[in-house]
Amino acid sequence: MLPAAELHVHLEGTLEPELLVALAARNGVALPTTDVEQWRARYVFGDLQAFLDIYYANLAVLRTPQDFADLATAYLDRARAAGLLRVEAFFDPQVHLDNGVGLDVVFEGFGAAFDAARARGLSCDLILCFLRDRGADAAEEVLRAAMPFREQFIGVGLDSAEVGHPPAPFARVFAAAAAEGLHRVAHAGEEGGPEYVRDALDLLGVERIDHGIRAMEDPELVRRLVDEQVPLTVCPLSNVALRAVPELAAHPLPAMLDAGLRFTVNSDDPAYFGGYVEANIAAVRSLGLDETALRTLARNSIDAAFVPHEQKSAWRSVLDASELPST
Repeated sequence: MLPAAELHVHLEGTLEPELLVALAARNGVALPTTDVEQWRARYVFGDLQAFLDIYYANLAVLRTPQDFADLATAYLDRARAAGLLRVEAFFDPQVHLDNGVGLDVVFEGFGAAFDAARARGLSCDLILCFLRDRGADAAEEVLRAAMPFREQFIGVGLDSAEVGHPPAPFARVFAAAAAEGLHRVAHAGEEGGPEYVRDALDLLGVERIDHGIRAMEDPELVRRLVDEQVPLTVCPLSNVALRAVPELAAHPLPAMLDAGLRFTVNSDDPAYFGGYVEANIAAVRSLGLDETALRTLARNSIDAAFVPHEQKSAWRSVLDASELPST
């Protein structure tokens, strides 16, 4: 794949069955099965909530700083091997707090892994996400609790079950995050309709929309996204796995490109959805996108990253000098 940035990946969603089983054994956590292939066979989902039920349950195996370090290191090593220039990774602290794991443990483990990855040449940072189904008060509480660790994350996001949990109640916590100089992103327009995208922009002041594919249902919103050059972080294999689209061939991605939307390709929760970023790029290529389109997507990812302009310019030069792999 071409040099690019991954801007939509959940660290907890990179928990491969092998590591899940190993961490459960390390920490004495009982699992329904320790057979890795049986775990993979369970990862067939009718909708987002069906996925979240398994996803959250699996995170009970994460108990110590070493567990979080092992999880992040496995993903970051894979990202570097794939040729990624930049990673901006989500994490869900509320799940771990519910499991009795303190934020100090989470940040110690993830921090060690990210520091090691930076030392090996990968640009990478954390984005703290609020679980929208837990409500705005809980989001404000976790933001306050995370502020002693402010130097370890660059932004906040909004994720989890979308329908029935619109952006509006989270306006105050996003304003508080903005006041702290944090970047703001939000999942919108995956399950929820175009109005979720519009409200994330207008009420939360987000700088990127995560997913956003249902914006295509509203031509006026599409024009706005194009005019304002709002980045969307699209995850094709995730959209298929969670039935947001019936099959890859029906994905609106080519139409989004034709419309001039500025979007990137990402893996979301790759341990559950059938592949990491390179697999998502391969899926995109199968839709008939040519080299020009693939270079546009890679450049979009660089341009949408939360890094200084000088760094983006350097990475664009790397991209321009790179040849597209044949497969």
